[in-house]
Amino acid sequence: MHRIGFKRCEADHCCYVKSFNNSYIILLLYVDDMLIVGFDIEKINNLKKQLSKQFAMKDLGAAKQILGMRIIRDKTNGTLKLSQSEYVKKVLSRLDIAHAVGVVIRFMSASLKLQGYVDVDFAGDIDSRKSTIGFVFTLGGTTISWASNLQKIVTLSTTEAEYVAATEVGKEMIWLHGFLDELGKKQEMDILHSDSQSAIFLAKNSTFHSKSKHIQTKYYFIRYLVEDKLVILEKICGSKNPADMLTKGVTIEKLKLCVASIGLLA
Repeated sequence: MHRIGFKRCEADHCCYVKSFNNSYIILLLYVDDMLIVGFDIEKINNLKKQLSKQFAMKDLGAAKQILGMRIIRDKTNGTLKLSQSEYVKKVLSRLDIAHAVGVVIRFMSASLKLQGYVDVDFAGDIDSRKSTIGFVFTLGGTTISWASNLQKIVTLSTTEAEYVAATEVGKEMIWLHGFLDELGKKQEMDILHSDSQSAIFLAKNSTFHSKSKHIQTKYYFIRYLVEDKLVILEKICGSKNPADMLTKGVTIEKLKLCVASIGLLA
């Protein structure tokens, strides 16, 4: 790839980029699957010819499916949608993971601006009393990264749980920032939304406080990000925070609101 002018992204070694005067080509590799994205179809065809001379490959034409996701194009409206409906059906119909599905169900019932949302269900796990972190990132209103998992430590308050979550999610935001930079979509200051005013205050206030002195040093990383203006922490109303659906079961109305706010279609 380097011989034909592509540069491998440091943020993701499966991604290669080649820039031109007014366009670029992105090539993604995953085992024996390849996805090519670009503005100029002639340049894409030339790339495929070059690669076919070096490797035995089968050209499947315009991408219709990748990694279990269907790609749905609407050229009339200029939209592109990703669907995992078939994958979801397969997962929900597998008897051998019925218990795992039951556990999961407990937690899941524009300009190219990077936006992050984080939320925590304090001490929600009845066995360990650990809190569940949920986060989602959007770019231009479209979801690009998300997760729902237990925190690694037991926290003593909602504020501490939200503060620790902000640090964990801040690391993901820095990685996304660097990845987008390599793709030519340089971001200014990234915005991370939290519905905890007290956690935001703690991240912005470097004064020693007896109630937070026990928090492990590594979780003060979010304070560094805020002080260096790498991340802006902003308050969002809890009822409008889409990350809420990744921390616990929510009502149908709340789920629809969360889904719509991050560019997903039910």
